[in-house]
Order: sequence, then structure tokens, then C-alpha cells
Amino acid sequence: MTTTETQNYKVADLSLADEGRLLIDWAESRMPVLMSLREKFEKTKPLAGHRIAGCLHVTKETAVLIRTLKAAGAEVSWSGCNPLSTNDAVAAALAQEDIRMYAWYGQDTEGFYWSIDRTLDFKPTMTLDDGADLIFRVHSHHQDLMEGIIGGSEETTTGVHRLRAMAADGKLEYPVIAVNDAETKWDFDNVYGTGQSSLDGILRATSVLLAGKNFVTAGYGHCGKGCAMRAKGMGANVIATEVKPTAALKANLEGVRVMTMDEAAKIGDVFITTTGMKDVIVKHHFESMKDGAIVSNTGHYDCEINIAELKEMAVSSREMRDNCIEYTLSDGRRIYVLAEGRLVNLAAAEGHPSEVMDMSFANQFQAMMMLAREGKDLGKGVHELPEELDQEIAKIKLDAMGLGLDVLTPEQIAYSTDYSQGT
Repeated sequence: MTTTETQNYKVADLSLADEGRLLIDWAESRMPVLMSLREKFEKTKPLAGHRIAGCLHVTKETAVLIRTLKAAGAEVSWSGCNPLSTNDAVAAALAQEDIRMYAWYGQDTEGFYWSIDRTLDFKPTMTLDDGADLIFRVHSHHQDLMEGIIGGSEETTTGVHRLRAMAADGKLEYPVIAVNDAETKWDFDNVYGTGQSSLDGILRATSVLLAGKNFVTAGYGHCGKGCAMRAKGMGANVIATEVKPTAALKANLEGVRVMTMDEAAKIGDVFITTTGMKDVIVKHHFESMKDGAIVSNTGHYDCEINIAELKEMAVSSREMRDNCIEYTLSDGRRIYVLAEGRLVNLAAAEGHPSEVMDMSFANQFQAMMMLAREGKDLGKGVHELPEELDQEIAKIKLDAMGLGLDVLTPEQIAYSTDYSQGT
């Protein structure tokens, strides 16, 4: 693949910039919360003097966040957090807007980490992450930069788990805000965003009819629940596999069949993994699957489906459609793997809709603002965004949608804390 490269960027094709600007403009028209924050802070520029290194999917929605960080005064350097999620047109547009941009679709492992390293060349004061690869890279390969970094933020469930493990091991050396744990992120982006965009990716890669299919979601957390909800809405017979008893109970009470993956592998037509755990679908599951089974992943890393074992079993493979590889087994059964086992919603589609990323990225912006104000006083470890910021974001979103709220009266407020009131 050819790329366009200077000291400040490396992208696939700078001539795609006009297309990228149109995509970004479209996203801006659908992201009123982030745009209102931009308007509020572009005059005072509270992020002036800060250098933000980001490692997050390069999509049109991410571009709106980057533009907002820049409008608030920050210098920004960016890489993609997944080799197959970068929109090359968006990357080109941002490279032309004085953003240090190191991202292109189809990166190999060397290019992926080279790009992260380049984002660190300007010695950031803050990091912004999706999956914690950037934070871990700083800790493992760029410890000399640690003293100048006041804090970071983390976008996704997998990354927050990784960072909490680092903190528990005493290895996390600066404060990180768990953006994923904000209600306006996990209960919207993870449910409604993942549900819609993951099914979008499956359908773009296969064009199959979901109605009547046995749709298996591995995991019934927020992402799994979103996928199940949307698949059920399209007429699929939804099955969930789980390791957590309460999650399995919720699935059952919401009309979803619950069984082990060993059982589901025999009857599933379409599979999607949503767990963040390795080896969710492995060799003995492939051995049980019916001819034509479709396998996909919407967890952060590509280790949930053990594709290496499937390749060893296969006698041949071929690319049937974009992001759809057919593996033929010795008995003639065919299994289709989407997006090489990476995030199907980003690799085979466009990621979450702009409207839901509006709140997630407003949280990222608020995290950077919080670090600029308080980062030097926060201790090492994983921190939460304040509840009032969460509710402020939700209120701005409601206002943009033309939806009003009731307000508690003084008497109701007093009653809410009056423990002497009885029956």
C-alpha cells in the first residue's frame, strides 16, 4: 500500500481530504453536545499549552472530537487504535488541518506501534486512549515522557479493565479517567451504538437475512445486550452465552435463550463475540458449527475468535466479499469469518452512529478539561468522571432533541432526604 508521509503525518492518500471533510461536516451536524462544548470553550481556550496524544479509531466522529480539542487550545497528535478501523479520507482531512496524524487502514503490527510512537514525539502532557495501547506503550517504552504527563483517559471497557489491572499491580504511574464508566457512555454507546453498528457491519459484509436465523451473542453485558436487542428486532432467534450468573439471568428474563457456547455452536447461524476475553470461540466450536456459519467479533481485540486454529483446520480459504473470508473444512463445511476477527462494526462498517458518539466524546473532552484543571493533584490510578458532568452531558443532549424535564419542588427535595417520614 502506498502512503503519503511527512514529519507531521502519515496517511494513505492526501487526495482523499475533500471526501473526509464532507464526512466530518456530516458528523458535526449530528453531534450537538460536542459542538456546544466547542462553542463554549473556543474563546477561552482552557486547553492552551497542553499537548494531547490520542490513540482512538480515526472516524468522522473522532475528527469532531479532535477539532473540538484543538478549538479549546490543545495541540493534538493522533494514531488509530485498530489496524482496520481508520477511515483514510478522514485521516487525510485531519492531516491537512495541522493535526499530527499517523493512521491508515490495514496497518501491520509494526506500522501500528510506529504510529503510536510518532504521536509521542511532541512529548504530550495528556493521553487519550481506546484500549490502553498508548498508555501501556508510554509505560513500557517511553518512561522518559512520564514526568511530563499529568494524566490520561480511557474510552472502552477492555481498556479500563487493563488499566485497573495495572493499577492493582502498582504499575500505573499517572491518573487515568475511566470515560467508559460514565453513564452517558456505557449505557448508550455500548448498548445502542454497538448494537446498531455491529449489525450494520455484519450485514455489509454478508447481506444475509437475519430474520429466522439463530443469532448467538457471546456475552450479555452492555455490548452483548445491544447486539441481542437489535438482532431480535430484525426477527432473529437470539441466544446468549455467559460466564456471569446475573448476566445470564437477565438474558433469560428478557426473552433470550441462554446456553453454553458448546451448545450454541451446534445451532448458531450468526455468532458475535462481545466479551473482551480471549478464546471465546475455538477449535472444538468450529468442529460443531453448521455449514455456512458466520462468525464475527465486536470486542476490542481480535483474540476472541481463535482464527489460527480455524486456519489449521481449513483445507482452503477465499475472500468472498469485502471483510468476509470463507474457510472450507475437510468435510466440506464452510465457515465465514468477518473483518479478520477484528471489530466488525468499524472494520466492515462506519462504527457507532454520530448521535451516540456525541455523548461518549463529550465525556472524553470533559476528561481532558478535568485533567487540565486537576491532573496534577490527582493520584495515580483509575478515576471516575464526576456525576454532575455526566448529567450535564445528558441534559445538553435532551435540549438538542427538544425534550424537557420535570424539576423537583423544594418540598420534594426536602422529602428526598427526610428519613423521619414514615408510612
